[in-house]
Amino acid sequence: MSLLVVGLSHRSAPVSVLERASLAPEAQTKLLQDTLAAEPATEGAVLATCNRIELYADVDKFHAGVAELSTLLAQHSGVGLDELTPYLYVHYEDRAVHHLFSVACGLDSMVVGEGQILGQIKDALALGQELHTAGRLLNDLFQQALRVGKRAHSETGIDRAGQSLVTFGLEQLADGTEVTEWAAGKRALVIGAGSMSSLAAATLVRTGVAEIVVANRTRGRADRLVEILAQSGVATARAVEMAAVADELTRADVVVSCTGATGLVLTAEAVAEALGVDFDTAVQPPAARAAAPAELDQHAAWVENGSATAAAQDRAVRRVPVQAPATGPVRLALLDLAMPRDIDGAAHRIDGVRLVDIESLAEASADAPMAADVDQVRTIVADEVAAFGAAQRAAHITPTVVALRTMAADVVAGEIARLDGRLPDLDEKQRAEITQTVRRVVDKLLHAPTVRVKQLASEPGGAGYADALRELFDLDPQTVAAVSRADLNDPNRGRS
Repeated sequence: MSLLVVGLSHRSAPVSVLERASLAPEAQTKLLQDTLAAEPATEGAVLATCNRIELYADVDKFHAGVAELSTLLAQHSGVGLDELTPYLYVHYEDRAVHHLFSVACGLDSMVVGEGQILGQIKDALALGQELHTAGRLLNDLFQQALRVGKRAHSETGIDRAGQSLVTFGLEQLADGTEVTEWAAGKRALVIGAGSMSSLAAATLVRTGVAEIVVANRTRGRADRLVEILAQSGVATARAVEMAAVADELTRADVVVSCTGATGLVLTAEAVAEALGVDFDTAVQPPAARAAAPAELDQHAAWVENGSATAAAQDRAVRRVPVQAPATGPVRLALLDLAMPRDIDGAAHRIDGVRLVDIESLAEASADAPMAADVDQVRTIVADEVAAFGAAQRAAHITPTVVALRTMAADVVAGEIARLDGRLPDLDEKQRAEITQTVRRVVDKLLHAPTVRVKQLASEPGGAGYADALRELFDLDPQTVAAVSRADLNDPNRGRS
């Protein structure tokens, strides 16, 4: 196993870099295709979420693999390699397995314990399978990661250690009030109809909002989401075109936005207009801003460095982490779950607006207490990493063992054929008994060494036993390779 992962996440990079490096679906496809075209990689998979971009590959050379994967991430993200490199992390072999298993369990999530990452890992595997970039190693790895994540959620209380980003975001908007009490009777506008927006809409229904309006670039997807919501008990659910967002904003109490747009979906000016105020006079004056808590302005400006796209610059220049409205009661609550962001950060300066986004969620969750269940999950991850490594090492020697037994069977067949020539008068019963006896002798001679070599190969440093076995029995490398290909192409392999 030569598993390599190169990536960046909310733990290694600021939001301004993450959102510029975000990969659209078509960019993920091209990235995977180019990964396999690169010399060091034989398999590839990409895990791209709102707060992480990771490229997984089976490589034959570590240093060349790191260089190639880093270059590919830079090329397809649009962020220059020199700028991207300081934020990249690299994990190799068992450390790479440990990282993905931790991610699957929610240990590396912005909100510890959230379960949505399992669906994103499943999507990453499905894309790799669809494009035929995920081979034996990555199929095994991602399928096992899904099982480990499910085990962590079923065997521990990790769900109590954290929630989904949607739930956590709504709690931040509620600002200490019970979410169900805060949401009761409210009108909600959901912008987008993808997986995160659908989760947000379903969560809003459970909290007790009175009305949900879904706006999406593709009206059909919005209609389908509304049909699902209507069956879940919400009082009113309807779909609108994106062009109607401005009108709906005037009636909404809470807005959740998560689209794949490359530019802002809601500007601060549009928010001010929806509230019936002039943006230039609605924002806090400089004197009031100077008296506000320092954290509100610590990221108020982002230095342009020449490599950002115009859209990214427009998003980043007014970046302000938000924890509270400027002044007065909250008239409009905004939850931005997109990466890059959908909602202008300057909107929080408008009186009566409360904005929570990915970065403010990260800051809030950093202070959340760690439950004892997290330690249990870490133990599960460590055990599963060891088991996965042992299984991979054992699997590495299996084709060699199969080739050895095939060679032994051929020897038996050859000797029985020669016996037929020398003793043509043997009847069928005698011939069958002799054949069975010879086979039993060969099986008994091979049993102990093949079982033992599998045990040895599953231990750390056991990869050399396959080479030793091939050398000792002079096995044909092409035969071993053929067994490996047959195993990889087995349609029933890896099904769970």
